Amino acid sequence: MNKGKIVAVIGMCGSGKTEAVKYFLDKGYRKVYFGQVVLDELQRRGLDVNEVNERKVREDLRGESGMGVMALKSINRIKEYSEKDNVVIESLYSWDEFKIIKNEFGNRFKLITIYTTKSLRYERLLKRPYRQLSFEEAESRDISEIENLDKGGPVAFCDYLIINDSTIENLFTELEKLGMTD
Repeated sequence: MNKGKIVAVIGMCGSGKTEAVKYFLDKGYRKVYFGQVVLDELQRRGLDVNEVNERKVREDLRGESGMGVMALKSINRIKEYSEKDNVVIESLYSWDEFKIIKNEFGNRFKLITIYTTKSLRYERLLKRPYRQLSFEEAESRDISEIENLDKGGPVAFCDYLIINDSTIENLFTELEKLGMTD
């Protein structure tokens, strides 16, 4: 497998991003989790990991350093990992994050959008074994991510689009067709 590929898996909550990231990890990719920036800052501040503290820290970081802060604070890790391995980025959300990574890595960086209809995503979110969300919570999260995180830009500007309205096996088949693990 050629080394140095950098992919970000994006999509709305419940679309199958986590499973797609696991697929790439199983294929030997190393993961850079943008949310680790928040977890590291929580630890530095001596705060418990919970939704309230995470939101506060995320907003603080973005208020101080802009919407691309997670990408800026993750670039060195991406560079380090991509010298020897392929990299999958988890939790790229904003247009600014996308632009920073694209400007840094150019054509080595590819964006994969996992798309699932809203009704199916909400059904999955209601049934999943962790972080379950009601219909109202899921809709509120969608709206917040679109309005507050500029999530629509990267989702729309993808290099690859996978429709994930079937089984997990079908998702993996579609990911395999991209040729990112050759």
